[in-house]
Amino acid sequence: MKMTTIISALAFAASVFCGACSVEGPVTNPRQDNPSAIEKEVGFARGADVSWLTQMESEGRKFYTPGEDRQEMECMQLLRDHCGVNSIRLRVWVNPKDGWNNVDDVVLKARRAENLGLRTMIDFHFSDTWADPGHQEMPEAWKELSFDNLKSAVANHVNETLTALKNAGVTPEWVQVGNETTPGMMLPVGSVDNPVQLTQLNNAGYDAVKAVFPEAKVIVHLDGGNNQWAYDSMFDILENNGGKYDMIGMSLYPYWAEQQGETGGWQKVADDCIANINHLKQKYNKPVMICEIGMPYDQGELCKQLITKMMGTDIEGIFYWEPQAPNGYNDGYNLGCFDNDAPTVALDAFKNK
Repeated sequence: MKMTTIISALAFAASVFCGACSVEGPVTNPRQDNPSAIEKEVGFARGADVSWLTQMESEGRKFYTPGEDRQEMECMQLLRDHCGVNSIRLRVWVNPKDGWNNVDDVVLKARRAENLGLRTMIDFHFSDTWADPGHQEMPEAWKELSFDNLKSAVANHVNETLTALKNAGVTPEWVQVGNETTPGMMLPVGSVDNPVQLTQLNNAGYDAVKAVFPEAKVIVHLDGGNNQWAYDSMFDILENNGGKYDMIGMSLYPYWAEQQGETGGWQKVADDCIANINHLKQKYNKPVMICEIGMPYDQGELCKQLITKMMGTDIEGIFYWEPQAPNGYNDGYNLGCFDNDAPTVALDAFKNK
């Protein structure tokens, strides 16, 4: 998801599930085994990307149960207990300016999810900041590397992150090798215009995932789930060059599709996405996951209808992107599904799956 970042450097206010965070960025505590681990669900993933959570908590933001009898509650538990969420998605940046979404921060949040019995998806951006269709910038420290050394840097970054998670007692069920990589990743080296290099970078990430977590499902994730041409272009590149992946990941934002000229409302965007899902499953014989979804925060009922519609398709799950974000957060993000720091009806769709 494309965002402009304004990061606070305030000290992280610890919750019952997390360790301390200094002004230099999040720092994990030594592993603390949970003596009463909660058994995880299996099957359809009803997910939420909450990568902003530790940053939001450091800014003093709190979260509340819906309804008149508002009760303060830790956000992941709130999503689990009141919204039907059973899975959490967390993005990873290589060397972010203020520490948020670095390895320590990701491990901290993932351990909290693990303690709540939530499944985990890890989303590698291979960048120091946002990676999306408009921004696939290589990490600063990697820019002068030879191609062979760049592949090694990718593998080492994946290995370091996943090993830290493993040491913390977290086993991700899914791992994204790149985020919304429609134009490629780590441009210009990994551009779709360089299909062999793109595939080799992808495979370096894939192999590194499997070396630490052999059972994890590796996802290649693109934006615009309604855009069949873009998906054919990417997955033809991978298929023709020996690319490795286990699952196809999609983003689905009717709002952004409409901003780009799509007509017919969210229903048409959803119908086109469903047609694309069916096409991709038949052509590539791979399962499909909606890794990001969202609608404007004040369209909760319509969003509930969208999620319900997509849950009726042959997919592995749906992850709402940063549902806990208030209107206008982080310089203008308006596609969360909380209002007044409490969930709207948007995620009620998850309760019926």
